[in-house]
Amino acid sequence: MTDLKILGKNARLASKAISNLSAEKTNVLIQNIAHELVNSSDKIIDQNQLDIDIAKSKGMTSALIDRLVLNEERIMQISNDALSVSKLDDVVGEIIDHRVMDNGLDVSRIRVPLGVIGVIYESRPNVTIDIACLCIKSGNAVILRGGSESINSNRILTQIIQKVLSDMDLPTETVQLVQSTERSLINQMLRLDEYIDLMIPRGGQELVNMVANNASMPSITGGVGVCHTFIDESADWDDAIEIVNNAKVQRPYVCNAMDTVLIHSKIASDLLPKIVNRLSQSNVEFRCDSRSLEILKNVEDVQVVLASDQDWDTEFLDLIAGVRIVDSLDMALEHIESHGTGHSEAIITKNSDSISRFRNEVDASAVMINSSTRFNDGGQLGLGAEVAISTNKIHARGPMGLRELMSYKWIVQGDGQIRN
Repeated sequence: MTDLKILGKNARLASKAISNLSAEKTNVLIQNIAHELVNSSDKIIDQNQLDIDIAKSKGMTSALIDRLVLNEERIMQISNDALSVSKLDDVVGEIIDHRVMDNGLDVSRIRVPLGVIGVIYESRPNVTIDIACLCIKSGNAVILRGGSESINSNRILTQIIQKVLSDMDLPTETVQLVQSTERSLINQMLRLDEYIDLMIPRGGQELVNMVANNASMPSITGGVGVCHTFIDESADWDDAIEIVNNAKVQRPYVCNAMDTVLIHSKIASDLLPKIVNRLSQSNVEFRCDSRSLEILKNVEDVQVVLASDQDWDTEFLDLIAGVRIVDSLDMALEHIESHGTGHSEAIITKNSDSISRFRNEVDASAVMINSSTRFNDGGQLGLGAEVAISTNKIHARGPMGLRELMSYKWIVQGDGQIRN
C-alpha cells in the first residue's frame, strides 16, 4: 500500500502540471508519443514476444493471445490512433454554458480535468497508449494496472511515454504503471480514493464486479456486452447477412461483438440458412433454440447445438453465436430486456415504426439501426479513441472519450455584488 500511495501522491502532483499545459504543447506531446512508438517498434515487439511466449506456455486460448499481440501493423495503428487524439478539439477550459444574471454577475461553467484516473485492464496492451493519450489530452494523470499476461508489453510502452514526457521537461508521473502483478494490489488500489478520482475497469465480468464491490472512489462498473441483432420481417436480406457476419466475425473477442441473433419467424426458414452458411465460412458455432435448430439440422457443414438457458446470458467473446426465432418485435424486445446488458443492440429493418420503437424502447448505451454492433466504439463514433465503453447511466454512457474524463466548475465573476 505504501508503494501505491507514493504512485498516488506523485500522480496528484503531476496532474496539476498536465492540467495547466497549453493545448499546443499537449498536442505536441501526444504526437511525439505516436512517433516514438513507431521508432521503438523493434523494442516493443521484442518485449511483446516475451508475453506471447509465456501466454502460450500457460495454454491461453488463441482469442486471448490475439488480444495480446503487437506487431508492426498494430503498432502503426496504435500510433495513428494517438495522432487522431492529438487532432481532437481541445476540451480543457471549454465553456459549457454562459449567462449574465439580472444583478450583473457573469456566470459560466467550464470543463476541467477530473485529476487522477485509475485504470485496471486485462490483456490488450494497446489500451496503455489509448488511455494514456486520452488522459493527457484531457489534462489528467493516470495510474495503469494491466494484467500479468501483458506486463512486459505494458512496461515498455509506459517507458516510451515517460521518455517523451522527460524529454519535454514534464513530470514522468503523469503516466505510471503498477509494476507488480500481485492480484492483492488491485484491492489496495481500489481504496486509494484520496488520490484517484475515477476508477475504470476494462475486462470481464469478474473484474467489473470486483471494482463495483470494492472501489472506494467513483467507478465505471459497466462494459460487459451481451449484444443482440434483431432481423425484422422487412429487413433487406443482403444487408442482414453482411451486418450479422460483421457483428460476429470481424473481431469476435471484443465486447461489442454480437452474441445472439434474433430473427423474425416469417423469414427465418429461408433467410436463416443463408446467414448460417455465411458465418460458417469463419467456423462460427451456433447455439440454437428448438425452432432454429429444426430449420438448421439438415444444413450441411454447420456447427449447431441446442442452446442452454445460460447461453442467452453469455458474452461469448468467441466464434459462437446464439440463434433464436421470435414472432414479433415485442418478443425481440422482451428477449433483449431479459438477457441484454445495456451495451450494444441492433435492428435490421425497413419498417419506420419498428425503427422508432426499437430506438425508443431498447435500454442500451448504443442502439444500431441497419448497422453492426461493432460500431459502438470511440474511434468509430468520432471520439478519436476511448478509455472504456460504459453501460452506466450516470456520468458517462457508451464510449468514453475526452469529455467523459472531465468534470466542470462554475466561474462567477462580479464587480462588488453581494447577496441580499
